[in-house]
Amino acid sequence: MGSTPIRSRLTKRSNSMVETSAVVVADTSVVINLNATDRAAEILSALPFRVVVTDIVVAELQGDRRSGRSDSELLKELVRASNIRVVSLGEAGMHVFGELVVGPTADTLDDGEAATIAYAVECEFAPVIDERKALRICADRFPSLRPLCTVDLFAEASVVAAVGQGNLTDAVFRALQEARMRVPFERVPWVVDLIATDRAALCPSLPKAARRR
Repeated sequence: MGSTPIRSRLTKRSNSMVETSAVVVADTSVVINLNATDRAAEILSALPFRVVVTDIVVAELQGDRRSGRSDSELLKELVRASNIRVVSLGEAGMHVFGELVVGPTADTLDDGEAATIAYAVECEFAPVIDERKALRICADRFPSLRPLCTVDLFAEASVVAAVGQGNLTDAVFRALQEARMRVPFERVPWVVDLIATDRAALCPSLPKAARRR
């Protein structure tokens, strides 16, 4: 289950939150996926970089009803434990945000995705997003960004080592079942190899080909 270290794919600026650490900015769905694992704090603590979310994502989670959990409250616990930090868009970020939420539906994003990408552009951090539309728009408008997905966080070598393969298998399976985590095409083999084909067949968010026993 090898994985290219994410740290080498991240960009930094000199006035980042922690001078010697890389930072990624996570979308709403990423927080939901992490919460569904029941090991969010353990996973975040094992990552070799900091994770931030925008206050717009925090607000979006307050109204989210996609799970039986209170993702807003779970996020607050992660923030209190310093596993995640909440940040706000600056002037430049707000300008990008406006461009991403105004216009034809096919070319605009919801507030959380737009804020995540806008903050990534403003600070030159890597956005962590899973939705295909958001990834497409990010690639089209901001080709210099190198977005990650939730699975990239799970596959980081330090997370595998800290959580253990068996526990990680269960955690990823819960994210797929409970949060219906989306998995980019290129990451599907890693996921199926981790959770095995029998479990993959029970995950509707995976492609049909990956769910065949």
